[in-house]
Amino acid sequence: MPGKRSAGLLLFRRTPDGTAQVLIGHMGGPFWSARDAAAWSIPKGEYEPDEEPRAAALREFEEELGLPAPDGEWVALGESLQRNGKLVTVWALEGDLDPEQVVPGTFTMEWPRGSGVLREFPEIDRVGWFGLGQAEPLLVAGQRVFLERLDAYLDGGG
Repeated sequence: MPGKRSAGLLLFRRTPDGTAQVLIGHMGGPFWSARDAAAWSIPKGEYEPDEEPRAAALREFEEELGLPAPDGEWVALGESLQRNGKLVTVWALEGDLDPEQVVPGTFTMEWPRGSGVLREFPEIDRVGWFGLGQAEPLLVAGQRVFLERLDAYLDGGG
């Protein structure tokens, strides 16, 4: 049984030529600042056992991006057990969002490590729309399965 659980919402849109794009965010903070590959994430976050995963996904989307999720039909993309033992549950939602409007949430950590100085960093320092093939190498490895599942859903007429 996994210890920590996380839930997220993968926003997607279709371009005029019919290809799908997903909205993902580059993780903020000093550990990720110089990385691009495997340093992006689906907007998601942890939740407690007494919280519904779908409610957590909605809350985390808004906390991380500073914007409410668009209205629409949620498509379950299932769960994935990450290398760190966290169980991640993700839904896809078709909609649009202007990355320029994002106002990311923040977190506080000691930086530089061991300095005793607490600094605030954005949870996500930039957001962008990417085709599924472009997004794959950017996403952390454990979340790439959700792109495959979204692609299968879209290929099935979704």
